[in-house]
Amino acid sequence: MSDEYKGILVVGEIYDGKIRPVTFQLVTKARELADTLNTNLSVVLLGHNIGEMAKEPIYYGADKVYIMDDKIFEPYVAEVYSRALSKFINNLKPEIVLIPATHTGREYGPRIAAALQTGMTADCTDLVIKNGRFVQVRPAYGGNIMGEIITPNHRPQISTVRPNVFKTKEPDKNRTGEIIQVKPEFDSIKIRTLIKEIVKTTVTGAKKLDEAKIIVSGGRGVGSKEGFEKLKELADLLGGAVGASRVAVDLGWMPKSAQVGQSGITVQPDLYIACGISGTIQHIVGMKDSKVIVAINKDPNAPIFNIADYGIVGDLHEIIPMFIEEIKRIKKK
Repeated sequence: MSDEYKGILVVGEIYDGKIRPVTFQLVTKARELADTLNTNLSVVLLGHNIGEMAKEPIYYGADKVYIMDDKIFEPYVAEVYSRALSKFINNLKPEIVLIPATHTGREYGPRIAAALQTGMTADCTDLVIKNGRFVQVRPAYGGNIMGEIITPNHRPQISTVRPNVFKTKEPDKNRTGEIIQVKPEFDSIKIRTLIKEIVKTTVTGAKKLDEAKIIVSGGRGVGSKEGFEKLKELADLLGGAVGASRVAVDLGWMPKSAQVGQSGITVQPDLYIACGISGTIQHIVGMKDSKVIVAINKDPNAPIFNIADYGIVGDLHEIIPMFIEEIKRIKKK
């Protein structure tokens, strides 16, 4: 193994003019790993007119922040990002690269790994150091087991990591670090993708599940696809998003993108309302870090009550409409 690969690199993600929370989650975890390995931590940010954001990753633990500021990065094109990052990473030679497992990260991450001829572990839910070795943990066999994966013979070791599996520490605004401007490099092959127009659409009541402050989630107890309409109404009134258990998704009541749990999305909302969800371990690992958990279930022995801050034993089809009516009444005042 070559000793020229050193340090940890986090690829930051910017969306709608702001650094996404998953970036700070990864920096927090990467700081912990870097301290264990006694190595440095860097962050790279790509975008246009992003200089003012450069200090933010330092507050969360980064030693250096590399800025690739160019109008070519807006709008996002996977081909552009993957080529620029492949060149940058090949020059920097970090031992470990962490990428958010977002829609964009899942797209350019494998391209970078292929370009650098190294391994990549996708959708990690934990990262640990064991006996000095970087171990990447992710669900396997449909979420029934947790696999531990290593990349012993190639560098860098690349992981895409799910949002919200790591907590963000409080930023230290007195912390200092180095900010380095980097000119993006591309190979001689012409970029083949051109975005001519982006048409934005708005879906009423829809919110990003992994960034929602309030989530109303449903399981088998909801009973049908139509049953989720009341959950959506409640979520809309609360300004939240709608999630689902794996069973509800498998039954076709909700899309895969709404699945919370080991084989779905990990969330950390301020309020999580679990409706008709029994509370299997696969679901609990995806929402256990919610600040307040409210569980509604007919079964008083449902495991979900073991982690709930507030539990309601009863029929959700009677309770949810009561919630909705009370919230409407309060809003009218």
